[in-house]
Amino acid sequence: MLYQIYEAQRSLMEPFAEFAKATSKLYSNPVSPFAQVPLSQRAAAGYDLMYRLWKDYEKPEFGIKTVNVDGVDVAIHERVEINKPFCELRRFKRFSDEPATLAKLKEQPAVLIVAPLSGHYATLLRDTVRTMLRDHKVYITDWKNARLVPLEDGEFHLDDYVNYVQEFIRHLQKEYGNCHVVSVCQPTVPVLAAISLMASRGETTPLSMVMMGGPIDARKSPTAVNNLAMNKSYEWFENNVIYRVPTNFPGAGRRVYPGFLQHTGFVAMNPDRHLSSHYDYFKHLIAGDDTSAEAHRQFYDEYNAVLDMDADYYLETIRTVFQEFHLVNGTWDIITEDGELERVRPEDIRTTAQFTIEGELDDISGSGQTQAAHALCYNIPKTRQKHLEVKGAGHYGIFSGRRWREVVYPQVREFIAQHNVNVPVGAKKARAHA
Repeated sequence: MLYQIYEAQRSLMEPFAEFAKATSKLYSNPVSPFAQVPLSQRAAAGYDLMYRLWKDYEKPEFGIKTVNVDGVDVAIHERVEINKPFCELRRFKRFSDEPATLAKLKEQPAVLIVAPLSGHYATLLRDTVRTMLRDHKVYITDWKNARLVPLEDGEFHLDDYVNYVQEFIRHLQKEYGNCHVVSVCQPTVPVLAAISLMASRGETTPLSMVMMGGPIDARKSPTAVNNLAMNKSYEWFENNVIYRVPTNFPGAGRRVYPGFLQHTGFVAMNPDRHLSSHYDYFKHLIAGDDTSAEAHRQFYDEYNAVLDMDADYYLETIRTVFQEFHLVNGTWDIITEDGELERVRPEDIRTTAQFTIEGELDDISGSGQTQAAHALCYNIPKTRQKHLEVKGAGHYGIFSGRRWREVVYPQVREFIAQHNVNVPVGAKKARAHA
């Protein structure tokens, strides 16, 4: 019933949010007589803040229209390459009519960015995508909101996540001969599993895997997130955070971990910081600091947009990654696309280069959790392994913002270039785009 109560409350607040938005404009529009009354700026700022606290946040757009490649603006066309029930493989196709730029784009490596399915949309990695587009052909996993997936489309398990990743890797390999994989946070575990299974079968594995801030071994330096998952039983999660989608959504009846509950958890981790941020936003509006106010809006438009996760996937992730540690204990068996049961064996990976990245101040994936992947993949030559701890960076700082662009990305770009190989002649027909 909690989901239904939340939806009723949201519907009830919607007209009040629109009223607050309209009233804010009434007090801030220069041609409005209300903008001339004393304290009008404070009134406008107050109503604007009310609107943003009460409004419903929809999935944002990536909104990447162009990127600059060596001083030339290259057009970006965003399209869906593969549409699965719970995920879209989204491509950012680059176009240019500059012959020299086009030739360079066609020679650059293909990269699959595996975005986390842990509450926020893949657009959280917008800065990651935009930066990598300068030097790579970029694809990303764009996970769907489970409340929009009809029941007839079936269930979604952690095994399905692993199988999706393998399918997407094979798609890029067919297109370009091979690819590189970048996983951010939660997907480091299923991505390592996917590549391990491919290696065990003798399939061609990606040229490199870059793993950023993920819970490979959640026992190391456990954070508040890890402790919650470790200290509560599987049954507690099933009984307290799993609800059925209400009837007003396409996925009516599906069992999910609702996005609004996840968002409550996000905010509860740092309530003082969020309260301070909103108060600063109020002060920026009063002072007419449009730049700071817009930065606040952009951050919270992304932060407040959350999706529901399918219950089977969520609960299996809790048990596999945070409670029974199947990956690091060598006891993880996965049901493949063919219905076979296969053991995840990271030691079978031999040719894929491995780069792990952690933030010094990461309060979501603690120190050493991602680096633990190197001990599991002990048959990868040491010359093809690398680890980076980003000083002063929190969780988001390793894939977004100044530290990502100035410290992390140059090393990621160099690592991918170092372990890239030429696509065999004839592997892909000539194109006028990249």
